[in-house]
Amino acid sequence: MLKLTEAAPTAGLALSWRDFITLPFLQKSRVTLEEKLASFIGLDEAQVECSGTAALVVALEALKMLSDRQQVVISAYTCPWVALAVIRANLTPVLADSRPGHFDYCQKSLKSLVNHQTLAVVHTHLAGRVGEVEKTIGVAKSEGAFVIEDAAQSLGARLHNKSVGTFGDIGFYSLGVGKGLTIFAGGVVVSKNLKIREALHLVGENLPHNYLLESRRLFELIAYYFLYRPVGMGLAFGRHLRNKLKRGDLIQAVGDDCSFNFPVHKVGTWRKKIGASAADRLPSFLEQTTKLSEKRLAQLSKIKGVSVVLDAEGGAGVWPFFIVQMESEVLRDEVLGHLWNKRLGVGRLFIHALKDYDYLAPYFTDSKIPNAQAFASRTFIITNCIWLSERDFARICDVISEQVAHV
Repeated sequence: MLKLTEAAPTAGLALSWRDFITLPFLQKSRVTLEEKLASFIGLDEAQVECSGTAALVVALEALKMLSDRQQVVISAYTCPWVALAVIRANLTPVLADSRPGHFDYCQKSLKSLVNHQTLAVVHTHLAGRVGEVEKTIGVAKSEGAFVIEDAAQSLGARLHNKSVGTFGDIGFYSLGVGKGLTIFAGGVVVSKNLKIREALHLVGENLPHNYLLESRRLFELIAYYFLYRPVGMGLAFGRHLRNKLKRGDLIQAVGDDCSFNFPVHKVGTWRKKIGASAADRLPSFLEQTTKLSEKRLAQLSKIKGVSVVLDAEGGAGVWPFFIVQMESEVLRDEVLGHLWNKRLGVGRLFIHALKDYDYLAPYFTDSKIPNAQAFASRTFIITNCIWLSERDFARICDVISEQVAHV
């Protein structure tokens, strides 16, 4: 039977038609997106940029005003946009390996790379999961380096009851599609440090306007309202995915075909007002997806030979999707062969560790990252989308169980 609906690859907050109507006489309409995000994160200020990648560029440019160091240590298994942001800021990215079976830093690798040339260490809270940022801070501060928390996929995640992104010197989040709260393409950068905030403001104020691209983003945000639902996802996402899978182009299928020429510009007022309206629903949405994740995690935990990446001790993350790790690449690929093109929100996060992308390989010729490469080869993701039915999630678990049983 033909399946007409499709699960979103990640659990994003849907928009309401009311988000597009701003009434100036309403009190909530006077509260800006920046103010609502600052309150949600637990800081005095938040600065909105045109993407999470742009937010990282702004962060790096701000730190360059405070230090003349030139190297930035990043995780070997993370979004390729992180490396591109470092390169865009005319800095040198340095890859630290992850620990076995996880995206968090291998402490031995990290300590061997952080030195007097290190401007910053970027610590990633990947896929809503809370990483061991306090260990990273200890290593970075021992060499006088800054810490930037990459919480692009983790807005709302907490460690010791404090928002991730507030432990280091700077934190940034994404407001992109599927990242929870969205303005289609957007980012947030924050800091507790007044001197750093002043530098962030200065960099942000000097960014150009791009009215043509901003108009396009507004149109895309309207399209998101209409298509981010079970029937619309096939048109918005699924058809492109299945076409790329048929051609064997996995990098384009997951969106890893990143460009060095990405936009960095000011965000328009209307998109920020739409985001400010939607932000009021974010806490209840995250509570809903967290409750849903508990039931789904219990189902996944019953499958032998399968592990799900969880939070560091003291962490309470958000759940856009699950990172599932198999015992081998062959087994992982068998599971994906049965599920990736079936409209169930099963797929891959990143195809490679960073040094294995052709467009990044020249920057990391000497990097040794076996753990990150193994992690990339054995993991896949399952959506925590609220409209994925219990029956469909059970079907996913059954397929995984069957493949494990054949080993």
